[in-house]
Formats: sequence, structure tokens, C-alpha cells
Amino acid sequence: MTTTPTPTLPRGVAIRSDAGIYGYERALARAGFPTVAGADEAGRGACAGPLVAAAVILRPGASGRIPGLSDSKLLTEKARDRVRLEIEKRALSYAWVAIPAPEVDRLGLHHANIAALRRAVARLDVAPSYALSDGFHVDGLPCPSLAMWKGDQVAACVAAASVLAKTVRDAMMTELAQRHPAYGFEVHKGYSTPAHQAALTEHGPCPEHRFTYANVANVSQRCG
Repeated sequence: MTTTPTPTLPRGVAIRSDAGIYGYERALARAGFPTVAGADEAGRGACAGPLVAAAVILRPGASGRIPGLSDSKLLTEKARDRVRLEIEKRALSYAWVAIPAPEVDRLGLHHANIAALRRAVARLDVAPSYALSDGFHVDGLPCPSLAMWKGDQVAACVAAASVLAKTVRDAMMTELAQRHPAYGFEVHKGYSTPAHQAALTEHGPCPEHRFTYANVANVSQRCG
């Protein structure tokens, strides 16, 4: 079986085309990077609620295999909840951070996204020797890193981070729905669905909305 070198990975690291979702961690471990952190976020596209980022280091070998693990967007809500419990039970280390809507507005979405990913990795209680992030390069990490296109679909640690970030944020949005029941946060989780936009238009934005987003800003201006 041939291997396909990946130039952006450390020298000498190659990933087999049939390596599966755990292939990156195995290849990096063979190259001397035994603790690989995956980092991903949830809520980037929402116009309300926090931005949540998570980081996960899986245990090597069979003990670190997570039953049902996949990109969070490909799993049902019940499946994500089951996978999250397995992650918390089997991971070598995991952490998450939430950046509230006002700070997302203050920093700007991209800077808030990178800051969240960086903080999540920094909160791990096991030092990562390498980090994989989904989509965006994260500067300021304490280890070498690689930004991966669709990382949550090809690297187990990133998929685990995506599930953790998504389930944490969904739970937070359900709690926020109790404080702001008019918007239906428990259903759409702060994303710009027609029902959310209708509620936003009728009631105006609440403190959990991101006022730098065009749809929120437009309603805010009309209400003001």
C-alpha cells in the first residue's frame, strides 16, 4: 500500500490513504509527537450566543477509540450526547472555553475564533506535543500545529473537539432560552433561521445577540 506524503506535516510524517480517522494521531506519534490535541469551535455562524471552542487529546491505542465518533455536524443530537460522554470518559485531556457575544463583537469574529481555540488548547491539563485545528491556523500555541481543511472529518481528535464544542454550546443556548424565552434559542441555538429572524424583528435584540452581525444591527437600528 502506498502512502501519500503531506508536506505541511513534520518531515517524515506520511498518512496512508486508508488510515482512517485515527491516522493522523498514529502517524504523529510515530514521528515523536505522542500527545496530539485537536481543536474546533461551535457557533461561528450564529448571530446570538457565545462562541465555544474545545480541545481534546485522545489516549493512544484502543483505549482512546471513541465509539461513534464523527464530525459533530454528521451526528444527531442524541448521538452527539453519547459521544460526548465517551470523550469525557476516554480522553487523556479535554477543555473548552466560551467567548460571550459582547466579546465576539469587541474582538471581531475571526479574532474571537482564534482566541477561543488558543485558550482551549492552553486549558488542557496535559501539554500537547502537536495540535491540529479545523480550518484556521492558530498562532500562539505552545507546540507545532497544523490547520486542516475539514479536520473534523479526517482527524479523530478534531472530531472529538467538534462534538465537545457543539454539545457544550447547545446546552448553554438551552439555558439562555430560559432567560430569553421569546427567541427560541433552545431550537435554533442562535443561528439565523426564519423563526429566529421573525422573533428578532418582533422583539428586537437581547444582550445575547451579536450586534456586529448585519441582521441584528439592522433590527437594532430600527428599534433605536
